[in-house]
Amino acid sequence: MADPWLALEFGADPAERIAQVGAAHEAFLTGDAEPQLVREVVRHSWRRSAQALLDPEATAPVDLSDDALESYRAAHPLAQVLPLFRDLLGGIAQDGAHLMAVCDAYGRLLWVEGHPGVLRHAERMNFIPGARWDEAHAGTNAPGTALAVDHSVQIFATEHFVRPVQRWTCAAAPIHDPATGRLLGAVDITGGDHLANPQSLALVRATARAADAFLAQPLDPAVVTVSALGRDEAELRVGGRRIRLGRRHSELLVLLLDHPEGRTGEQLGLDLYGDDRLHPVTLRAELSRLRRALGPELLDSRPYRLRGTVHADFRTVTELLDRGDPAGALQAYGGPLLPGSDAPGVTRLRRLIDGQLRAAVLATADPALLAAWTATPAGPTTSPPGRPWPGPCRRVRRVGPSRWRASTSSPGSTTCRAQRCCNVRETNVPAVTPDGRRRYPWRATTLPPTGSPATTTSSAASTSSRTAASTSRTPPRSPARPSVRSPAAPPTTSRRPSTPRTAPPTPGGAPRSPNAP
Repeated sequence: MADPWLALEFGADPAERIAQVGAAHEAFLTGDAEPQLVREVVRHSWRRSAQALLDPEATAPVDLSDDALESYRAAHPLAQVLPLFRDLLGGIAQDGAHLMAVCDAYGRLLWVEGHPGVLRHAERMNFIPGARWDEAHAGTNAPGTALAVDHSVQIFATEHFVRPVQRWTCAAAPIHDPATGRLLGAVDITGGDHLANPQSLALVRATARAADAFLAQPLDPAVVTVSALGRDEAELRVGGRRIRLGRRHSELLVLLLDHPEGRTGEQLGLDLYGDDRLHPVTLRAELSRLRRALGPELLDSRPYRLRGTVHADFRTVTELLDRGDPAGALQAYGGPLLPGSDAPGVTRLRRLIDGQLRAAVLATADPALLAAWTATPAGPTTSPPGRPWPGPCRRVRRVGPSRWRASTSSPGSTTCRAQRCCNVRETNVPAVTPDGRRRYPWRATTLPPTGSPATTTSSAASTSSRTAASTSRTPPRSPARPSVRSPAAPPTTSRRPSTPRTAPPTPGGAPRSPNAP
């Protein structure tokens, strides 16, 4: 065989190989010290298992459980590499109907994850977290043998020493401390006979090397960044690693970042599901999965909050806006926050960030910033639906009864800048309320020229003009008198007196008489 650590040669029949090795295993148990047609690594492992006086029908014992297991796993060096294992093997295990397992240097299983149906079958042989799967307690198996020989290895079906495990095939590779060379544990994939191929062994070898390389680089636990703008799934970066989260985990992470003081389970449930679909059990399950993805050192509970310093791109935008730097905020803005999310808390936060940035950019009246804003995914929504941006400024236009607006020369601008022919600021820019809703007032506020004496009286003038206009439109009530009508006279219809048209405001801010030239 070209690779002695590989279970099957190319082109070999798995069923025939199972029968051959099974017969050799029975002969070994009856006293044959030199079984034939068995790989050397397997034969030596059988001997070590027999020397440990292991019963061929035994099951692996469980050493740790519950709180003791959680504490031990949290303090183990491989806990920081767990997100890498999940990224490289977790999805494959879930889709390929097999399991991913990580054990310590003593063969104690720390994490066992994968397809739910396969997990249930594995529990029957105690292939669960906290169980001892070294050769002395579980016989020949991939993680135990890999630790014993300090090499990656594949164990196929009847090559296992213990009979209840002979329906499984597994491949494992050891992991070492790069600084000292000390054996830390092993990473394993376990499943059916379909894993007896060179790809599975190469996969665990590559994963173990990636873990060694990850442990070799210096890590700064304080450097944790989250990217959630312009993407449906957030990306977490920890010490140079990139972890892509799922949609629900992304929403939870954003909500926790928005509330650094912490959130209770009920508050997170309302932000995530709303009032009608609040499921505490589902929320706890999602938080448990998020803790496994982030690592126990990042997520705390009671209340739920993130530990340490976590930088997020959307928080950078709001911090720059608070400092009065809309240009920097626009440059840091990568798009709407989790645009595909419909969680109530995320939707409110997304609208709030977009509204604050929009208002800050429009307030600058900077053509370059306005053009950059309209190029963003949220920029085109600045104009109210169904109302295109006005053309070049020439005069003040009337857009509705008693509503006036200044024409603008560029999309997104709020003042007449083409010729400075008027001094009216349009207020059709949507105002964002604290709950994230948009309001389109469609009003106009007169602004006197800068430095003119009318600056301090423009508001009072506008108020008086509106009061006068309201008074002129309301005719005086005549005293009541008896109605006398001839029987032959046709009924009369009272008509409301015509209301004088109100002219647009003058540049000085005071109303202009309708008869003025």
